[in-house]
Amino acid sequence: MSRANDDAVGVTPAAQRRGGRSDEKERRPEAGVKLAHELLSDMVRVRRMEEKCAELYSAAKIRGFLHLYVGEEAVAAGSLRALADDDAVVATYREHAHALLRGVPMSSIMAEMFGKQEGCSRGRGGSMHLFDASRRFYGGNAIVAGGLPLAVGIALADAVLQQKRVTACYFGDGAVAEGAFHESLNMAALWNLPVLFCCENNLYAMGTALDRAQSQTDLTVKAASYRVPTMAVDGMDAEACHVAAQQGVDHVRDTGGPFFIEFRTYRFRAHSMFDPELYRDKAEVEKWRERDPIRSFTEKCLGDGALSEDDVRDIEDSAAAEIEAAVAFAEAGTWEDVADLERDVLTPQAEATR
Repeated sequence: MSRANDDAVGVTPAAQRRGGRSDEKERRPEAGVKLAHELLSDMVRVRRMEEKCAELYSAAKIRGFLHLYVGEEAVAAGSLRALADDDAVVATYREHAHALLRGVPMSSIMAEMFGKQEGCSRGRGGSMHLFDASRRFYGGNAIVAGGLPLAVGIALADAVLQQKRVTACYFGDGAVAEGAFHESLNMAALWNLPVLFCCENNLYAMGTALDRAQSQTDLTVKAASYRVPTMAVDGMDAEACHVAAQQGVDHVRDTGGPFFIEFRTYRFRAHSMFDPELYRDKAEVEKWRERDPIRSFTEKCLGDGALSEDDVRDIEDSAAAEIEAAVAFAEAGTWEDVADLERDVLTPQAEATR
């Protein structure tokens, strides 16, 4: 599935990848029904959590920076479902969805947002530095492209240890302009390392449009220049994202080498809560909102019988209850004692020599 092959590039319709059928109501297998429920549940949990975070930020319960994933849910939901439990994930500062869908409890995420020591990073990381090594979720990284070398290093360790594991590395289109991207792609290709590079192309690096900053806007071309197999996919279609990610994961696991997927998506909200968002035309945003991944997937699943109205209500009710419990947990959390401020700054060995 290299960049040189016609069937490896471009955004092809999801129905075409599934064989071209539009009427699947009587033919969707039980596994497909289960996956549909999981994908919608994942997207709804993320969307409602992010909306609650925006509300809490406005109420000064969450402070600092806050980058929301609203609109991009199909990418994380579809792709993360393709990974095994012992695969690793490295993400960006817009990583709430990835942490949640990799199994980090919402209560732990929310406590971290509040800066409480019960948070997944003990209240020291906040929104941009969610972390849970027990689930092989290695952040959360505030530096654009900062996670790419980390992901390559994790993959190198797995290769040396002869572990057939995949490291999924998520980053935005802005990261592709950074030197770390090119260094990481080159090393992964040169040493044949098991990295699934997941580019979440939402068309803007903060306030800079992709076509203003990069002469080549087909980002698969850049990855292919390092002889990394590539694919581009509609990042607003959860099932298409899942199919693409599964193919990428299978390639990485089978060959031990890297694979690059460009998920073409869009964020509905501003870059961060501080962003006045003066650089995007309102008509452009509304056009993308018409392709809301949750609404379109819900309509599709109701139409082909994969889900019922009761199923959709249950998913929404479950997400609401989970969020309510997570906020209550965060509210009841405790602040870290000032006396512990230097804890974990030094390694145990260095600490012993003080």
